[in-house]
Formats: sequence, C-alpha cells, structure tokens
Amino acid sequence: MADLIFLLTATLTALTGGFFYAFSCAVNPGLARLSDGGYLAAMQSINKEIQNLLFLSSFMGTLLLLPLSTWLEFRVGITDSFWLLLATTFVYTIAVFGLTMFGNVPLNEALDRFNLSSASAKDMAIQREKFEIPWNRFHRIRTVASVLTVMLVIAALVYRSRTSG
Repeated sequence: MADLIFLLTATLTALTGGFFYAFSCAVNPGLARLSDGGYLAAMQSINKEIQNLLFLSSFMGTLLLLPLSTWLEFRVGITDSFWLLLATTFVYTIAVFGLTMFGNVPLNEALDRFNLSSASAKDMAIQREKFEIPWNRFHRIRTVASVLTVMLVIAALVYRSRTSG
C-alpha cells in the first residue's frame, strides 16, 4: 500500500509542477500579448475555469499525500528518503500551496470583483498593472518551488528504492 501512496504522491506532485511550468512557458507569454481588457477578461475566465475537479485533485491531493508519504517513510525509519519527503512537504505547503492561497488567490478574487464592462481603458490599465506584476511574481516562485518538489520526490523515491531493495 505504501508503494501505491508514493506513486500517487509523485504523480500528483509532477502534474501540479507541470501545470505551473506550462502556464509559465505558454499561457503567461500569450496573455502578456493581449490588450489590457483582453488580458483581464482572459484571467477572469481562467480563474473561474481553474476551479475544477481535475486541477483541485492534483493541487490538493499533493497537499494531502506528501505528509502521508512522509509519515509512512518515518514509520520505516529516519532515512534519507524521509528527510527528502519532509523537505518536500514543507516546500510544497509553504511555497506552492501557501503562496497560492495567500498570494495568487487574493489577487484572483480582487480581479473577479473588477467590472470590465463599466471600466474605462485607464481603469483597465491600472487594474492590469495592480494584478499582473504581483501575480506573475508569485507564480514564478510557486513554479520554481513546484519543480523543486518534483525533484525532491524523485530523489526520495530513488533513495527509497536503494534502501528497500
């Protein structure tokens, strides 16, 4: 059973990291080319659509399975794999989940309250600047942290396989 938990943990961690990486590589550069109104409308739409079962399963599943995997490895002993999983849990919880919930989500909620249909071009430019710069900064940090969590989980699995077999 522990092997299945570790496999699911690694898979969900990789899916989340890959999602943020792809967003950084393709979506953000594409959005940056849009007009202020187009950018704001696109982000409002994305922020609504992202609240779906597929994304939330990987994003929240990682948050639940990393501590479980860490605990399962702790039961085996204080191993290199345990320390790597513990580090992964902290990095994901603070720099991916925490930053999303306390950085990106409040910006998304503020953007959702912005009424595009009654906004002037100047209002849209101001709103975009207030949103885009901090949102992208938070996103870059969580993307790097997500990639780091994938690397740490893989390293933990490598160490685990060396010591268990």
